Amino acid sequence: MSRRHPTVAEDEIRGTAQGTAPVPLSVLDLVTVGAGRTATDALRTSVAIAKLTESRGFHRYWIAEHHSMPGVASSSPAVILAHLAAHTTRIRLGSGGVMLPNHAPLVIAEQFGTLEAMAPGRIDLGLGRAPGTDGATAAALRRADRLHEGADDFPEQLAELTRFLDDDFPDGHPYRRIHAVPGPVQATSPGGVQSPHRPPLWLLGSSGFSAQLAGSLGLPFAFAHHFSAQNTIPALDLYRESFRPSAVLDEPYALIGVSVLATDDEKEARRQVRAAALSMIRLRTGRPGLVPTPEEAEAHEFSPMEEEFARSWNANVIHGTADEVRSGLDDLHKRTGADELMLTGNAHSGDVRLRSYELVADAYGLPTTP
Repeated sequence: MSRRHPTVAEDEIRGTAQGTAPVPLSVLDLVTVGAGRTATDALRTSVAIAKLTESRGFHRYWIAEHHSMPGVASSSPAVILAHLAAHTTRIRLGSGGVMLPNHAPLVIAEQFGTLEAMAPGRIDLGLGRAPGTDGATAAALRRADRLHEGADDFPEQLAELTRFLDDDFPDGHPYRRIHAVPGPVQATSPGGVQSPHRPPLWLLGSSGFSAQLAGSLGLPFAFAHHFSAQNTIPALDLYRESFRPSAVLDEPYALIGVSVLATDDEKEARRQVRAAALSMIRLRTGRPGLVPTPEEAEAHEFSPMEEEFARSWNANVIHGTADEVRSGLDDLHKRTGADELMLTGNAHSGDVRLRSYELVADAYGLPTTP
């Protein structure tokens, strides 16, 4: 029986710049939880940011997978994306990313096939090979003794996932008669009609491995500039050099994640990012917790090592007034040639994060639509 495969249109990947922005702007959300707040509060903030950025012409809204971190409530991207799909109508929604070694490829194909059925033509499937957590938690997720069990097999897992999404395992393959549902197999049943779309695959990375793999497969690539800035240009160069045209893309398409916080006052921006840096210090020293308030950060006695970490970390956060942030983003785009900028804002208060995206939209004159 012949099989009709859903397709990925290039315009489902490439966005259009709005206002005076140099490239499309998008959002990466970790669903951060501040001290004194709940995960419910954080998820309500995510809905508010998704609705705001949709109305202001942002291109996509991604949820990052993290585990065992009290200050990050994004352990289940597919569940959160379903919630956001119910509150939006146009903005693309996706994972930034699903950490594929933590999951069976069939499960991810089913989850994102379901999301595609909920929001046709709006779903992205971004994939990473890192654990999104510490080694012990990764082992618990993977039911494995070794952290790298699964991650080392990422290309094979990616190939298997793609086969499930397209329902095209070859004859004789042990999974030939196994189908991800919702999916293309429904079109082969009597009277079956299948969606013409399937979620585009993106590869995410903070080094050269996924950059080279994405290029060789002709897939779009997302680089984690927000925590691996020293590798950004080498990884983008490697991606572009490795790129081979595919059924998905004729030319490379790369976005970068960027830490951004815009406030009405420059001093307030410094207060906010210092608190976020303290949260990262605690995470990196094995003491993850909720994002502290700026007042807690002001009262904290930073050791010389902590002070140096905060300085170094915040040097990679574009923060300040709306004009300062716009200038920083424009400069970053010129230096990297990124095709899209995906903004992520880490702050204790959901209102501060929401205001940051509003200020960025205003700085670039992004349109306001109902």
